[in-house]
Amino acid sequence: MTIHKEGRVLLIVLVIVLTAINLGVFYGMPNNSLVFNITLAASIIIFLLILQFFRSPKITTPINDKHVVAPADGKVVVIEETEETEYLKDKRIQISIFMSPVNVHVNRMPVKGMIEFFKYHAGKYLVAWHPKSSTENERTTVVIKTPGGVSVLMRQIAGAMARRIKWYIKEGQQLEQGQEFGFIKFGSRVDVFLPTDAKVKVNIGEKTKGGMTVLAEL
Repeated sequence: MTIHKEGRVLLIVLVIVLTAINLGVFYGMPNNSLVFNITLAASIIIFLLILQFFRSPKITTPINDKHVVAPADGKVVVIEETEETEYLKDKRIQISIFMSPVNVHVNRMPVKGMIEFFKYHAGKYLVAWHPKSSTENERTTVVIKTPGGVSVLMRQIAGAMARRIKWYIKEGQQLEQGQEFGFIKFGSRVDVFLPTDAKVKVNIGEKTKGGMTVLAEL
């Protein structure tokens, strides 16, 4: 287990701030050990909560060109047929994964392929499970063309708490299945749009592991 690069500076700053607060309480109220102990305990809890959010476990993706693996840890909240209107402009099966603040927030490639299209959209910060978050929230749109010529569209979507979407990809880039391509800070959501003949392998409410859980077969 390692700490993701997106959290390292924040964690250092957090340690400095919490240390300053505890020193202030210790020297400012030298005769009140109860307040100091409460402050210290609260500081440790806050630090551990933020620390676990930025954990980045090492995984081994079971490579299979027919599989679409989960792009994130979380819970399946949407499986439905819908119209994708931004790029593919056809009917698709949408699978959405909600990432709570306690999930690992590393985003991974669901399939092997080339980045055919990428676009960042500024937007609102509706709660991630809101039906309109997929089209109105801050988000990215990523389209991957597999070696077999299938286009898979994916969206990173910011939530009410998630105010920073990070991505490490560009159009024309080749990536492997399960490879890290981005990170979303705090609660958020990832949508995957698949061909209508894809065989879905998950159910609503099922928990996923990024880069490991098989969402569907192409």
